[in-house]
Amino acid sequence: MNNLLQHIDQPSDLRALSRAQLPGLATELRQYVLESVAQTGGHLSSNLGTVELTIALHYVFNTPEDRIVWDVGHQTYPHKILTGRRDRMHSLRQFGGISGFPKRDESEYDTFGTAHSSTSISAALGMAMAAHQKGEYRHAIAVIGDGAMTAGMAFEALNNAGVQDVPLLVVLNDNDMSISPPVGALNRYLAQLMSGQFYAAAKQVGKQVLKNAPPLFELAKRLEEHAKGMVVPATLFEKFGFNYVGPIDGHDLDSLIPTLENIKHLKGPQFLHVVTKKGQGYKLAEADPVAYHGPGKFDPAVGLVKPAVAPKLTFTQVFGQWLCDMAAHDQRLVAITPAMREGSGMVEFHRQFPDRYHDVGIAEQHAVTFAAGMACEGLKPVVAIYSTFLQRGYDQLIHDVALQNLPVVFALDRAGLVGADGATHAGAYDIAFLRCIPNVAVACPADEAECRGLLTTAFQQNHPVAVRYPRGSGMGVDVPTHLDPLPYGKGEVRRTGQSGVAMLVFGTLLGEALKAAQALDATVVNMRWAKPLDTELLASVAQTHTSLVTVEEGCLMGGAGSAVLEALQTLSVQKPVLRLGLSDVFIDHGDPVKLLALQGLDASGLEASVRQWLPA
Repeated sequence: MNNLLQHIDQPSDLRALSRAQLPGLATELRQYVLESVAQTGGHLSSNLGTVELTIALHYVFNTPEDRIVWDVGHQTYPHKILTGRRDRMHSLRQFGGISGFPKRDESEYDTFGTAHSSTSISAALGMAMAAHQKGEYRHAIAVIGDGAMTAGMAFEALNNAGVQDVPLLVVLNDNDMSISPPVGALNRYLAQLMSGQFYAAAKQVGKQVLKNAPPLFELAKRLEEHAKGMVVPATLFEKFGFNYVGPIDGHDLDSLIPTLENIKHLKGPQFLHVVTKKGQGYKLAEADPVAYHGPGKFDPAVGLVKPAVAPKLTFTQVFGQWLCDMAAHDQRLVAITPAMREGSGMVEFHRQFPDRYHDVGIAEQHAVTFAAGMACEGLKPVVAIYSTFLQRGYDQLIHDVALQNLPVVFALDRAGLVGADGATHAGAYDIAFLRCIPNVAVACPADEAECRGLLTTAFQQNHPVAVRYPRGSGMGVDVPTHLDPLPYGKGEVRRTGQSGVAMLVFGTLLGEALKAAQALDATVVNMRWAKPLDTELLASVAQTHTSLVTVEEGCLMGGAGSAVLEALQTLSVQKPVLRLGLSDVFIDHGDPVKLLALQGLDASGLEASVRQWLPA
């Protein structure tokens, strides 16, 4: 470890350094982030881009008394290293280790738990208003990326914040553009000038003096905006009531620190626009920030290396191929994503069908209603969205899609546990929150081939259908190239046993259930649909078996097992039912295989649960 970083155990140690030492610290910190992520995997490009900004914020503000809220939080590795977790970075995103996102119970410096986007301004404003109400004075800082600024929630918060006289600072971390030469040194000077007390006071005095002479006031206002317009973007944020400062170079500590110092002494809501570069300081990540957004383990000297042997197809890849094939087959198909083109497997579709591809930005609510509008006009929208992100568009799902019974397909990636990203990204609740909505069907493919078939079935329906599938690969079965559907609302018996126990499986735990059933001599039913439930098959199995076991990689409360109990009651069938699934807790980050085992959802766990439940 290098000389400066090894002595930084908390931000007060950082603030004891001289300004001249900070660039050296930034170099050490960036190298430490790179080495740490190379060992554990995780978010890299975004964290390399926030090194100087993180140092500047902790150097200028009195954290943790002053609150920093990081939007999404995937850029907080430098923050974690500087706030006492340097020696735990080897455990990042590992079971029992530190989270890849801010967590309130992990550190007092993690003032607000995040992982979904666009929450920071609302949370920071809430903190600032709470301090004001309690008669306390502290700064609240929201650090939000340009992507997260596309969400309506961010603008709702700006609209509310602009009329509040509280010490709120919104830092826009803009990493999708570069600073051109005309706004380099000159812009640094102007940014510091516009954040200074003299400029702020002069602007207020000018407004007071000229307000009684409307023509002069309007002229002065136009001159001010014209002058700023030569070196900064449009003053949209000032229309929200913020004092806008920037853009400034987010990698230039000599620009960041004086500007933040000036802003710190201004009254009311402030907006600082900083420009950073994803992957800054690591040439491979600078050249391809998407590839290095969330890499697994790698050698920094070599970079990412493609595996020699092609891995099994992931469910995401199966969806991406199906999407292209179905689009070629049916001109009505349009695909929608809320800023998850790569994650949802839509890169090839975008290349082949650019006019039928719609990235609406990080705006899940808008994505769902946008799809509804397209469906109203006879198109067949496919919304590719993570299970955990569909939670953000729940009202739109009910009010705009289901209530009007529109044929929208929801391709729910990351259903079930997701591993290293933890509870914030786990798709544990989709079966429960979808099956209670009229007109909505929910398909649960057991393997890659079924995923393709059920997507086709979903697309053929004239009402909303969600197809849920997990992150990563499945059993490795051959995926057909045809577009033949599977029967709507129908399951199948995959194994017939003699023990009197029938396991009703919803989704990709089928493989583990078949292993357990071998030891138990149990029947295994691949239910395929959580809604509509195959009640005909359920009644038949219940009639020929003494005990039923439901298995799902989703929450037990209100899930597929609950649907089975409800159906049995409706059928007036009384049978002992054991429901196995995710327990009523938020499941933390870790290896997904281990997490499933801890939930008793691997083969040995399923077998043990059934044996313990059955009468001796």
